[in-house]
Amino acid sequence: MTITETKPHSNELPDIPDHDAHAPSRWGPKLWAVLFVAGLAMFLDALDVSMVGVALPSIGAELGLETSSLQWIVNGYILGYGGLLLLGGRMADLLGRRRVFLAALVVFGLASLVGGLVDNEALLIASRIVKGVAAAFTAPAALSIITTTFKEGHDRNKALSIFTVFGATGYASGLIVSGLLTGIDWRLTFYVPTIVVAAVIVAAFFVIPKSEGEHGRIDFGGAVLLTGGMLAAVYTIVTVPEHGFTALTVFTTVAAVVLITAFLVVENKIREPLVRLGILKVKSIVRANLAAMAIFGSYISFQTIVSLYLQNTLQWGPLQMALALAPAGIIVAILSPLAGKFIDRYGTTPMIIASMGSFVLGYLWFIVRAGDPTPAYFLDYLPAFLLLGLGFAIGFSATMVQATEGIDDDEQGLASGLVQTSGQIGGAVVLAVVTGLISGGVTTGIGQYTPGLYLVTVVAIVGLLASATALLGRRAAAVEAA
Repeated sequence: MTITETKPHSNELPDIPDHDAHAPSRWGPKLWAVLFVAGLAMFLDALDVSMVGVALPSIGAELGLETSSLQWIVNGYILGYGGLLLLGGRMADLLGRRRVFLAALVVFGLASLVGGLVDNEALLIASRIVKGVAAAFTAPAALSIITTTFKEGHDRNKALSIFTVFGATGYASGLIVSGLLTGIDWRLTFYVPTIVVAAVIVAAFFVIPKSEGEHGRIDFGGAVLLTGGMLAAVYTIVTVPEHGFTALTVFTTVAAVVLITAFLVVENKIREPLVRLGILKVKSIVRANLAAMAIFGSYISFQTIVSLYLQNTLQWGPLQMALALAPAGIIVAILSPLAGKFIDRYGTTPMIIASMGSFVLGYLWFIVRAGDPTPAYFLDYLPAFLLLGLGFAIGFSATMVQATEGIDDDEQGLASGLVQTSGQIGGAVVLAVVTGLISGGVTTGIGQYTPGLYLVTVVAIVGLLASATALLGRRAAAVEAA
């Protein structure tokens, strides 16, 4: 079997590795260099998400885009990313992680450059989709480089904690840099990642070790079915709230159901599937993927709501808005290096539960306090942003560890791609629903955004409950054993 199990007939992976796995090993300069370059891929992804989020109102003002169109600038990236992450992870396993990582970085940089040059809504969204597709190959390749380079247990937990710091640094710096650049020209937010990509490509060429791909075939059919199904599903969710069920949305609804069902049938029958469905029989891996959906699904939508509310309703400038959100990224950067130690001590499940609880409290605080007609940042907004930063700091690393522990090296790309796909799909679907809820409303002020805020809170609560089922299962098992 590919999954390592500790008990016969058990589909639950151990939450805390044994003490020998916790024994730290000494890292040389080469290991640190590999971690640094792989982490830069995480930095790029977070940088892009935060920079575009800040620039959305300026993009909409220059190109004359409504909120329903603006969300496709975010969702175009998410769909390309989430729809092909599984293929990207599998190709990293089969073709070699270094080869896939370098090729995808080149495409990412070119797509970012094109996005800054175009003046057309359709071309801008198309460039975002291509950029997301490229990220769908860099992200799982980078994560599987880490999980195959650092042994499971203390070393991998520490490496993934540091990996999270790169994301937090990219997110926080992206907010501030985008605030500065958007004041000059929003197009600069597309050019800056191109420069970063060029530096990463040079470093990766010399640092990332060559790896031979595993023997096997690539399931392109499964990738096409999954991507098509997700595109149809999200298009339906975005369009129905505004236009109702038209002939087109009925068609896309049926297409989504048929394509996703066909994907599951095909994956269950072919010899070398894109997703080995047996991996989903492991409860801890399922919970990790649900947690990723809840974390990204709620937070990406929350950031979009806050960006539109602060800039369009309260008339804050891009830099002012960016600085307001920056503490969340700073908290993640400070606390993420400690996450590995907490995972070693308490296990992944308690960390994920604490993370989701922090998200729920953060969203509730913002809902309660944001309606103040004369908001005070330090009392009304900052506590919410700090709670969200805390949730991400302790939750992201724990989710990545839980989603990949016990997986053999030849399926690390698959496991990495699966959990990242869950996060991106959660982000796309929740953002699509939120956009429908906040678009075209007759209310003004925070009231326009309240339905979306309620939804992101519910998503976080669902993630909390899904993770808490692990503790209930342990209690039931203990009672039965007694």
